[in-house]
Amino acid sequence: MKIHHTFYLSLCLCFFASASFAAKMSMPADAPTSYEAECASCHMAYPPGLLSEQSWKNVMSSLSKHFGTDASVDAKTQAEITSWLIKNAATRQKYSETAPENRITKTSWFIRKHDEVRPDIWKRAGVKSPANCGACHIDAAKGVFSENNIRIPAK
Repeated sequence: MKIHHTFYLSLCLCFFASASFAAKMSMPADAPTSYEAECASCHMAYPPGLLSEQSWKNVMSSLSKHFGTDASVDAKTQAEITSWLIKNAATRQKYSETAPENRITKTSWFIRKHDEVRPDIWKRAGVKSPANCGACHIDAAKGVFSENNIRIPAK
C-alpha cells in the first residue's frame, strides 16, 4: 500500500512540475544589453527558449526584412545577439521545431496552446496580434506564460 501511495505522490509531483515549467520561460540572466536595447525597442524581448537554434539563425540573418521592418544592426551587435540566442535556444523537443516563417506564433506548440482563442480576440485594439504576448499574459515580460495569470483585454 505504501508503495502505491509513494508512486501516486511522485506522479502528481511530476505532473505539476511539468505544468509549471511549461508556463515559465525565464529570460537568461546573461542577456546582452544589446538584446533589450535593439529587440525590445519594438516588441517584447522574447525568451530565447521559445524558438529553436535554427529559427533564431533564420531571424537574425534576415533583419533587413524583419516582419516588414528593417531591423538591421551593426555586425558586432548582430553577432553578439545571435550567439546569445543560439546558446539559449530551445532544447526541449516541444519548442525545438523550426518555426514556420520564423514566427513563434506559427509553431505547433503556440497554436496548440492558443487554439481556444477566437480570431476576433487577436484583432482587438488591446491585443493587436498573437505576437503581443504581454496583452494577455500579465507576466510575459518576466517569461511567465501561466494559464492561471491571463487577462484578455475586453476591447
